[in-house]
Amino acid sequence: MFRFFENLIDPYVAYEQDDAPPRRLWPFLWEFSRPFHRLFVVAAVLAFLVAGIEIALIGYLGRLVDVLSTAERETVWALYGTELILCALFLLVLRPVIQTLDVALLNNALLPNFATLLRWRAHRQILRQSVGWFENDYAGRIANRVMQTPPAAGEAMFQLFDAIAYSIAYLVGAAFLLAEADLRLAVPLLGWFILYAALVYWTVTRVGPASKAASDARSVVTGRVVDSYTNIHAVKMFAHHDQEVEYAGEAIEGARKTFQVEMRIFTIMDLSLTILNGLLIVGVVGWAIGLWIDGTASVGVVAAASALTLRLNAMTGWIMWALSSFFRQLGVVSEGLETISAPITLTDAKGAKPLRVEQAGIRFEGVTHHYGKDAGGLQDLNLRIKPGEKIGLVGRSGAGKSTLVKLLLRFYDVERGEISIDGQNIAKVTQDSLRAQIGMVQQDTALLHRSVRENIQYGRPDASEEEIIAAADQASARAFLPQLVDQEGRRGLDARVGERGVKLSGGQRQRIALARVILKDAPILVLDEATSALDSEVEAEIQQTLYGVMRGKTVIAIAHRLSTIAQMDRILVLDGGRIVEDGTHEALLQDGGLYAQFWARQSGGFLRTDADQPETKE
Repeated sequence: MFRFFENLIDPYVAYEQDDAPPRRLWPFLWEFSRPFHRLFVVAAVLAFLVAGIEIALIGYLGRLVDVLSTAERETVWALYGTELILCALFLLVLRPVIQTLDVALLNNALLPNFATLLRWRAHRQILRQSVGWFENDYAGRIANRVMQTPPAAGEAMFQLFDAIAYSIAYLVGAAFLLAEADLRLAVPLLGWFILYAALVYWTVTRVGPASKAASDARSVVTGRVVDSYTNIHAVKMFAHHDQEVEYAGEAIEGARKTFQVEMRIFTIMDLSLTILNGLLIVGVVGWAIGLWIDGTASVGVVAAASALTLRLNAMTGWIMWALSSFFRQLGVVSEGLETISAPITLTDAKGAKPLRVEQAGIRFEGVTHHYGKDAGGLQDLNLRIKPGEKIGLVGRSGAGKSTLVKLLLRFYDVERGEISIDGQNIAKVTQDSLRAQIGMVQQDTALLHRSVRENIQYGRPDASEEEIIAAADQASARAFLPQLVDQEGRRGLDARVGERGVKLSGGQRQRIALARVILKDAPILVLDEATSALDSEVEAEIQQTLYGVMRGKTVIAIAHRLSTIAQMDRILVLDGGRIVEDGTHEALLQDGGLYAQFWARQSGGFLRTDADQPETKE
C-alpha cells in the first residue's frame, strides 16, 4: 500500500526549465507543483469528506440521544437495530478506509515527493547560475535556502489540505447542522466566526512578514557560520576564535530578536483564542439550553450543540496554529524565492549549437569587460592565437589575465566585442560544449569532497579504471596514492580527500587536478599557475608532463614564475587591461620593456609584482 501512494507522483519527471521562473509566491508554487495538481484536487475532496463525516457523526449523536430519551427500551432494538448495525459497520469499515486514503495521500504521496521535487528542481536551477552569481553570495546561505524552502513548501501544502480545507468544511458543516436543528443556534456561531476570522486575519498578516524576517536572520547565521567553517585554517592561523564567535554572535542575536517578535504574535493569538472559545461555548450551548427550557429544542439538539462546540473549542487552537504555520512556512518559501527564482542572466543563445573544434584557433576582437565598473578587466583587447600555439600571459595583479580566461570560458559575457574559437562566436554556442573543449588547472585547486578516483574521473565520467590510473601516472600522483587513508579506512584511489581537498597537501591536490585535466584531454588547455603549489623537484617533473600534454593543443598559461613560460611560442604582457607587449622570451628581453623589468626582479624565477599594484577582481 505504501509503495502505491509513494509512486503516485514522480518527483523527477521531465520538465522545461525556465530562465526566469516566477518570483511571486503563488505563481511559483503553482508552476512548480504542476505534477501534483490532480492529487491536490483529490486531497481537497477527501478533506471535505472527512470533515463531513465528523459533522454527520455529531448530528447522529443528537439523534441517538433523542431516540434513547423518547423510545421505550423494549422497542429500541426492533425499531433501530438495523440502523445501529449499519452505523457500526460504517464506523468500523468505511470511515477507516476514507481516513486512511486521506492520511496516506498526504503523508506518503504529497509530503515526501513535493519536497523532493522542489529541492531537485531548485538545485538544478541554481547550478545553471553563472560563476559571477555565486561570487556575490555565501555558498552556505544558498545551500540553506535550497534545503529549507522545499520542506517549508511541502509543510504549507500539507497544512492546506490537512487543516485548512478540513476546517473550512467543518465550519460550514457545523453551521448547517445547527441551523437545521434550530436556525437561531447558527447566530452565535456566526458571530463567533466573524471574530475568529478577524483574529485569523490579524495573525496571518503579521506572521508572514515576521516569519520571513526570522528566516532571513537564520540564513545570515548560516552564512556566517559556514564562512567560518570553510575558512577554518585562516581562523586558526590568525587566532581569531573570539572574533569569529562575536561575528556569528551578532547574527545569532539578530535571529533571536526576530524570533521573539514572531512568538509575541502567537502569545497574543493564544490569549485571544481562549476568550473567543469561551464566548463560543457560552453562546451556543447556553442558547441551546435556553431553547430546551422553552420547549423548542430537544435534548438531542442540546447534546449535539454541546458536542459540536466542544469539538470546535478543541479544534480552533489547532486550526489557528495550522494557519499560522501555513503562513509562516510561506514566509520561508518567500525568502527562498529570492535565491531559487533569481533569473538566469548568462544563458545559451536561442538556437545555440554545440561548439565544433577542429583546429582550436582563438580570437579576441575588441573585447571589453569591466564587471560593470569603470576600471579593471579588459579594454579593447585584440588577440589571435593560432591553432596549436602556446601563449604565456604575464602582468601585474589586476592587469586582466584572469578576466581573459574567465571570458574565454564564458563565466561572464563580454560587455563589448567578440571571442571566437575556430570562427564560432562562443556567445552563440552552448556553454557546456564550450567548456568541454577547454581543460584548466588553477593555482587554487579545489577538489570535490569525494574519492580520489571520482575527482580524477570528473575530467571524463566515462573513463575506464585503466585510463584513470594512466592519468594519475602522467601527473606523478601514483607515488603518494598508496599512503592515502581516510577516516573510514579507505585507501588509495578510494580515499576521500575532504572538503575542497583539505586532507591533501597543496602539491597532492595540484597533481590530482592535473590528472583530471589530462584525462579530459581537451584541445584547448588553460594553466593558471598550474605548478605553483609544487616543490622544485616535483615541478620539474610535472613541467615535463605538461609539455607532453600540451603537444598538439592550443595553450594559454598564466604565470608569475616566468621560467615556467619561457619556452612558450609567444608571451603576452598585459597592463591596464591591454596587451602592451607580444613576443618570444628572447625578443621581449631585448626590447627592455615591462617583461624585461619583471625578469630582472625575479627571485628564484618568481615575478614579485603584487606589491606594485593591489589585487583586484579581474
